[in-house]
Amino acid sequence: MGGVSVAPVEIERPETRGAPSSVPEPDVPWVTVVHNDPVNLMSYVTYVFQSYFGYSKDKAHRLMLDVHHKGRAIVSSGTREEMERDVQAMHGYGLWATLQQER
Repeated sequence: MGGVSVAPVEIERPETRGAPSSVPEPDVPWVTVVHNDPVNLMSYVTYVFQSYFGYSKDKAHRLMLDVHHKGRAIVSSGTREEMERDVQAMHGYGLWATLQQER
């Protein structure tokens, strides 16, 4: 006679309930951050934001000013894969960019 196979059940222990997970939450968006550098002209950074992201001149200019005065600006948000693509594009334009998970 064949026996019935039962998968083990994992029980959540009270001490781990609600504890922060080391796995990122999938619904938290990722962002592309452009950092200030001593190389690129402000007009060029504005041009890149307009060309690549399709931002209006005013929005691109505001983001460029954030990069210049605050040292960085979040220029896009979305999935990790999209932000990896945007970071690579910024590198292609010669800008210093990173991605991070938004908090």
